[in-house]
Amino acid sequence: MRKNIIIILSILVAAVLLRFGYSRFGQYTANKEQRNRPAPSVTVREIGEKSIIRSFEAPGRIVSKYQVNIAARISGYLQKSFFKEGDYVKAGQVLFLIEPAEYANIAAAQKADVDNVTAQLVYAEKQLARAKELVEKDYISKAQYDDLLSKRNSLKASLAAEQAQYNDAMRNLGYTRVTAKVDGRIGIINVTVGNYVSPSSGTLAAINSTNPIYVTFPLEINDFTALSETDHNNNKHRKVELILPGNRLYNKFGVQDFQDNKIDQSTGTVTMRATFENPDNELIHGEFVTVKLYSNNTVNIPVVPQIAVQENQAGKYVYKLDEKGIPQLTYIKTSGQEGDVYIVDEGLDKGDRVVTDGIQKVAPGKPINIVSGKNE
Repeated sequence: MRKNIIIILSILVAAVLLRFGYSRFGQYTANKEQRNRPAPSVTVREIGEKSIIRSFEAPGRIVSKYQVNIAARISGYLQKSFFKEGDYVKAGQVLFLIEPAEYANIAAAQKADVDNVTAQLVYAEKQLARAKELVEKDYISKAQYDDLLSKRNSLKASLAAEQAQYNDAMRNLGYTRVTAKVDGRIGIINVTVGNYVSPSSGTLAAINSTNPIYVTFPLEINDFTALSETDHNNNKHRKVELILPGNRLYNKFGVQDFQDNKIDQSTGTVTMRATFENPDNELIHGEFVTVKLYSNNTVNIPVVPQIAVQENQAGKYVYKLDEKGIPQLTYIKTSGQEGDVYIVDEGLDKGDRVVTDGIQKVAPGKPINIVSGKNE
């Protein structure tokens, strides 16, 4: 029995050794063939530069220039509204009516008080004028004149007080007609006709201005630094494009006219703003868009032929020749394209050489046969 086991184990060991030997032999043969295989023929180009206007993309949000909450400034029942929800309204347009009768009566009473004191003051002025003549001729005493002067001055003060109360009453009467403060689109009515409103009732409706309109967007600090280095002091009124949902380009250019004075530490971005004309009200407050911001100045930047660039899950890459002329897989970062070349942000410099034709035959770290070279 033991003898049979030994025989079986010997056969198994021999089979394993034989299989290992065949594997090693196959690997040796393949390596030999690889060493004997001629280097692939490829075309190489030298990286050049182009003078370009730089562009940077960022997510943006449409924001109304004016966002106005309409509220009651007096108390009373809401009697009427003069618009439909979603209408475009003009500054000064009457939106709501809060029962005006009470405030009209108060104003009328105050006006009567003003008229009454005014009449008394006119009479006092005439008495004072007569007394002035009489006191100069010693027909009345100086004390009598001073008494009339005091009454006249008291009436002047009373008239000023009554006039102030009348003005306040008229102001409140004016508040019964709630008007739009800006041009724009009005939203939903939060308090309907028939309800009692007061300054504590909150927003009756809200108006968002539509033309012009803002777009705010956060620019990554690396992009912001590159933009600043490109434009230096020429950093105002940059051209901006909008890409709307559905990858549709907005038909008007905007102007970047504001940048924040700080970096958002939580996101590593700088908030910027552009202004757009919006005559057809196509841009709506709150809408999310893509912003494309252009530098004012041109900059010389490396470019690489598109045919030299490959891409995998890790990103775009090229085969760049090292100092010995051996191709090495090199990942690059790009920011758009100009014609048939990519604009290179990282990974390549002017003068570097990359494989353009015959890329499929190239193995990183293996020699190549350069059949032609061409500057880009």
